[in-house]
Amino acid sequence: MRHASIARTLLLTAAVVATRLPAPAAASGQQVDDSATIAGYRATTDRLIAAATSDSAAWLRLAELTDRFGNRLSGSESLERALDWVLDRMREDGLDNVHAERAMVPHWVRGNESLQLVEPRPARLPMLGLGGSISTPPEGITAPVLVVSDTLELAAHAAEARGKIVLFDAPYVNYGVTVQYRAHGAVWASRVGAVAALLRSVSPFEMREPHTGVTYYDSTVRRIPFAAIAIEDAAMLHRMQRRGQPVVVTLKMEARTLPDAPSRNVIGELRGRERPDEVVVVSGHMDSWDVGTGAMDDGGGVMVAWEALRVMKRLGLRPRRTVRVVGWTNEENGDRGGEAYRDAHAPQLDDHALAIESDGGVFRPTGFGFTGSDSAFAIVRQIGRLLDGIGADTITKGGGGTDIGPMMERGVPGMGLNDDGTRYFWYHHSDADTVDKLDPAEMAKCVAAMAVMAYVVADLPVKLPRGGPRPAGE
Repeated sequence: MRHASIARTLLLTAAVVATRLPAPAAASGQQVDDSATIAGYRATTDRLIAAATSDSAAWLRLAELTDRFGNRLSGSESLERALDWVLDRMREDGLDNVHAERAMVPHWVRGNESLQLVEPRPARLPMLGLGGSISTPPEGITAPVLVVSDTLELAAHAAEARGKIVLFDAPYVNYGVTVQYRAHGAVWASRVGAVAALLRSVSPFEMREPHTGVTYYDSTVRRIPFAAIAIEDAAMLHRMQRRGQPVVVTLKMEARTLPDAPSRNVIGELRGRERPDEVVVVSGHMDSWDVGTGAMDDGGGVMVAWEALRVMKRLGLRPRRTVRVVGWTNEENGDRGGEAYRDAHAPQLDDHALAIESDGGVFRPTGFGFTGSDSAFAIVRQIGRLLDGIGADTITKGGGGTDIGPMMERGVPGMGLNDDGTRYFWYHHSDADTVDKLDPAEMAKCVAAMAVMAYVVADLPVKLPRGGPRPAGE
């Protein structure tokens, strides 16, 4: 989950206008009698829910993925080996049309890094360079630290920042707001003459485990190294500054960006029995940051989407349309997987009935967020009622995901799996993102929610209605 996903979803939601269901007509133009048609799926969806929640298959596969391959940053050997493993397992599962689709991805390498407190006392401070950051000189950068709480305080102390390392000790408000300091902090600090920047990790809670994530540069200012530190250490340095103590650190980073590397989206299908060229996508992203094991973010999302197809297949359920699972590459630092899919499937996007993404940690599911026409929203809200037995029946307006965003911009309705994200940002983009943070029973309910929504949308007599103009710029 990233701020780009939030911004993109808001843009798409604002661009969609209300529309009516199409008038009755033959074949694919036929109108759906919403309540009767959807209520008629109750027996089938109860079977899906019972099967999905009868075991811990998704959690066990996630554990195997993360134990075997660890973290999976774009451009890394571990990601490519994990993609091979997924393709092999999908073939063993008997999924249809198992294949990979190429995408060129950024290749940023962290290298060795350290942060040492020099004054007022020597101490090693845990840190993580931010994705895309440049390196320091080999000897590092030793400089006084200027701690600020926000951009207003930075502006007020701009004259003091030249030649210093600026630390943004920005309190966590919510991810969409606070992540702006990670995204743009290096630019803001450079504009006032800083030689490097540090960031209080974007998290409401941690246990001295810094959180990484992507950062961006602006060609109009000099690029400077940028790293995240623990919440506890940011608070300590701020206290020292308030006491009038000199705060000096040495930052060393070997980070470098290599040429783009080849990678792949991995795909498997349950082919539709009547309209196989019409598609419902279920998905999560295979890449992760280079810390932890990428269990929550987002190996779990891939396993939930994949297991949804396996449950349908095990029950002998084959909907009218094709259900396609996609394990995206390069969500974390480039969104190239979603863009490559949009480009490769551009001629078929009109036949995409719905795209669903899970990128929120696969904790206890609460429902889905949907971006599309009002008439389609009315339909998926009724489908959501079929999930009342597991408490995943809340369907809200506005939802999607970073990877499905590019096809949503071409008019494909989009949906994101919502869950109880209370603890998500405690572990997000940190060494603590490991499979033990996820509950197998909660994850199984996520499988059930994904399976029910995908199956019913794929089996309805007509596709979800689109209607209204496409987003601006199309």
